Amino acid sequence: MKSILFALGLWAGVLLGAEGKVIKVLPHFVDFQGRHTLSPSLYERDAYQELLRNHPEKRAGLQFEVLWKVSSRVSGPLRLKMELRGGDSGSLETMEMDVKRGFFGRRWSRMVLDPKQFARVRTVTAWKATLLQGEEIVAESNSFLW
Repeated sequence: MKSILFALGLWAGVLLGAEGKVIKVLPHFVDFQGRHTLSPSLYERDAYQELLRNHPEKRAGLQFEVLWKVSSRVSGPLRLKMELRGGDSGSLETMEMDVKRGFFGRRWSRMVLDPKQFARVRTVTAWKATLLQGEEIVAESNSFLW
C-alpha cells in the first residue's frame, strides 16, 4: 500500500509540472566579524540572533540562507534572486547570484547583503526568493508581508 501511495505521489509531481521549490529562507543578522552565530549550536545561533536583534549597533549586515531544489528536468544555469523591502526607508533592494544544482537537485545557498545595501535597508520587513533558469521562474517563495 505504501509503495502505491509513493508511486502516486511521484506521478502527481510529474503531472503537475513541479519543476522546483524554494523550501526554506533563513534571514540572519551578521556582526562586524561576519558571524551570525558564535558556535555551531542552533540554540547558540538563536540566542546570538536575539542579541543582534535587540542591539542594532552590533549589526554589520544581513545574510539569507536559502534551501532550494529543482527536478532533474531542469537543466542549464540557474540564478537565485532575493528581493527585499526595507522597513525604515521602504526601499527595495535586489541581490542575485548564479547557483549550481546540489546532490539530488537540493542545495543551500547563502546570499549576503553588501554594506551599502544594508545601510539603505537596515530592517527587512518583507522578502521574496526566486529561482530562475534564464528568464523563466522555476520556483519562488516570499514572506507573509510581501
